[in-house]
Amino acid sequence: MAEKIRVTVWNEFRHEQQAGHKAAEIYPDGIHAVIAEFLNAQDGVAARTATLDEPACGLADDVLAETDVIIWWGHCAHGEVADEVVDRLQRRVLEGMGLIALHSSHGSKIFRRLMGTTCRV
Repeated sequence: MAEKIRVTVWNEFRHEQQAGHKAAEIYPDGIHAVIAEFLNAQDGVAARTATLDEPACGLADDVLAETDVIIWWGHCAHGEVADEVVDRLQRRVLEGMGLIALHSSHGSKIFRRLMGTTCRV
């Protein structure tokens, strides 16, 4: 059997926790959980989730070492991601880990660092 692509779906998980926010109604467990559930239903993919409020934003060295592709969902809490986490992410991307930036992730620290620009639209 072929190895699975190991995906980490990261989400700041802010709007889904705000009472009355539309995202909380649609994604009560977070959009990251929905994306990971979909990916885990696909052959050849093993997905896990990580969020901003976990220790090390859920992205400790051991997690990143076991990640082939990270899917990054960001919207309103880009500044809350610690620079040390961004350093680890950048190292892993430069080593070959894929990064898929969703929604407003063009404003995330990791995307801006990798692009070398402000990424303002």
